[in-house]
Amino acid sequence: MSEAETFERVLAALHEAALDPARWPGASGLIDEALGTYGSTLTLGDGDTEAGYRIYSLQTHFRGERRPDLERLYCSTYYPVDERVPRLRRAPLGRLLHLPEFYTEAELKRSAAYNALRTHGRSGKGIDVRLTGPGGSRILWEITDPVGGDGWSSAQLEMIRRLLPHVRHFLGVQRTLAGAGALGATLAELLDATGAGIVQLDARGRIVAANDRARNLLRAGDRLRDESGVLLARAARENAELQGLLGRALPPLGAQGAGGAMLVGRSGAVPPLVLHVHPVGPQEADVGGWPVAALVLVVNPVGGAGVDPDVAAAALGLTGMESRVAVLLEQGLSVRAIAAATGRRESTIRSHLKRMFARHGLSRQAELVRLVRSLAGAPGDER
Repeated sequence: MSEAETFERVLAALHEAALDPARWPGASGLIDEALGTYGSTLTLGDGDTEAGYRIYSLQTHFRGERRPDLERLYCSTYYPVDERVPRLRRAPLGRLLHLPEFYTEAELKRSAAYNALRTHGRSGKGIDVRLTGPGGSRILWEITDPVGGDGWSSAQLEMIRRLLPHVRHFLGVQRTLAGAGALGATLAELLDATGAGIVQLDARGRIVAANDRARNLLRAGDRLRDESGVLLARAARENAELQGLLGRALPPLGAQGAGGAMLVGRSGAVPPLVLHVHPVGPQEADVGGWPVAALVLVVNPVGGAGVDPDVAAAALGLTGMESRVAVLLEQGLSVRAIAAATGRRESTIRSHLKRMFARHGLSRQAELVRLVRSLAGAPGDER
């Protein structure tokens, strides 16, 4: 099997696992096979400080088999003393980092956590990479050593980089469906979901079916519309982005599609919509007369914590530092705590807040918190 065929096989498995978590072990096993590694651990959590960090899920798989014994061993015994953990939270997003880089020379010899990762976890030369997750969360993908112990080849590292946006998309779709109460549902059952708008498309990109929430949204025609069976965004720039996503999800000649996400702004101060475009495998059941080839999940963000600073910057017109301050404020940190977390003076943080207040016509911190929370669930941007 060629490298291209292997990659498309992995993508197809990830797309299936996004709709049904029971398929993740199989997808993980295919990734191990494609990379030539023993296994990996995928963690989803949030919080920028040690006290505020929360782990939502952590799963370790070796060649398609879940290893709860390794999960328990690390979380109960080694996580509290792992020197790598606080350094990981400061690691740049999207960069492949070799696990030994997180330890000093002395720690590589004496660290109980590193020794356990090297022996039990087969990760003495593993790769760690952090990504922006759904709703402002953080993804940590930990990949074990290559089988054979010969070190990493450039081809292996390049395949990991190519997989990163697809792993991120997989978790975004899975969390969106979980929030809508539709994770693991069949295509027909998805049309009964009420927690998100769901549009089903055929291979030509034509609308096959939609649930009530999506139909109401399309009828309102605020920023999305159904024009003779074609899904369109009203703004030209957003429509170009949407059609690009649909084109990648529905490629010609039966090639494997790829998923993606975008924001669709709305008039006034209403928060933007979040769209996830997701390919559907040919083995899925038909709905009506045409097979479903792709899903468009439409999320109307309301409330909830966990906002990606990149999304806050893009949606609210903030600088990078302003967006970080706004998100930390939403997470409940005081001005003093934000100053400590960012290495800035309290007067600097207050200046950032004043500029954001003036830009959006706000007068209190609570108003800024509500504005930021309205963006929860929006996709981030690894660029």
